[in-house]
Amino acid sequence: MSNTSHPPRPEFGLIIVGDEILSGKRADKHMPKTIELLAERGLPLDWADYVGDSPERITQKLKRAFDSHSIVFSCGGIGATPDDHTRQCAARALGVDLALHPEAEVLIRARMQDVAKEQGVPYEPDRDDNKHRLNMGVFPQGAKIIPNPYNKIPGFSCFGSEGGAVHFVPGFPVMAWPMIAWVLDTYYPHFFQTNAWVEKSVIVFGAMEASLTPLMETIEQDHPGVKVFSLPSVDHPQYGRHIELGVKGDPTKVDQAYPQLLEGLKPFGAKLGPELVRS
Repeated sequence: MSNTSHPPRPEFGLIIVGDEILSGKRADKHMPKTIELLAERGLPLDWADYVGDSPERITQKLKRAFDSHSIVFSCGGIGATPDDHTRQCAARALGVDLALHPEAEVLIRARMQDVAKEQGVPYEPDRDDNKHRLNMGVFPQGAKIIPNPYNKIPGFSCFGSEGGAVHFVPGFPVMAWPMIAWVLDTYYPHFFQTNAWVEKSVIVFGAMEASLTPLMETIEQDHPGVKVFSLPSVDHPQYGRHIELGVKGDPTKVDQAYPQLLEGLKPFGAKLGPELVRS
């Protein structure tokens, strides 16, 4: 299927919430996995933000996401402990109230019954800790649930008036990643662009980025929709000091732009190494 048969693609973004990421206590695994999940569907990750457990900053980032036309995944902070602020911040960013979601309540109660059965104790719905667990299903009004195949405790999706959508999942990778995949496959298959993107590049030795800039600008002007990139390295374990110079985009357009890139390098007298192709 050609790229022209797809509707215009929105940007895909990622917000990762948690002081533990910024302090270095935990390393972020969500961004590389989200890039992988999107790439499997022919989509890129356009931007990513990290934010600590600050309600003000979380609210600002979510408001910006809702006011955009982006599709955003937010990982972390949707629990019911004092350092979890994301659910409240989402409601504040949307200007709506929080309420116990009826479907979430059913799922959370089912989870509590499962746990009681596993522990061999009676299910006591009015016990204080069980009542507190229902807070994990208190979402901004109008939210839609995201199923959690790991333990039934759902995430949720909210949609802004300006077209932005934010899909909230837990910080635990074992839960978050299948939930992100479910959102993509449920809401956005019409944006999938399998085999509609390719990247071609060449390793360049003995050239400076500044001198290559006019060539890069010319190729982007001559081939609208193609992105030209330059990735310099000073200590690559295989190639040493070099620049990886390439083009990426629709395969047909890349096939037209890449020969021009190679031809344009000839006047520089630079030594060329391996050519690389990624799709």
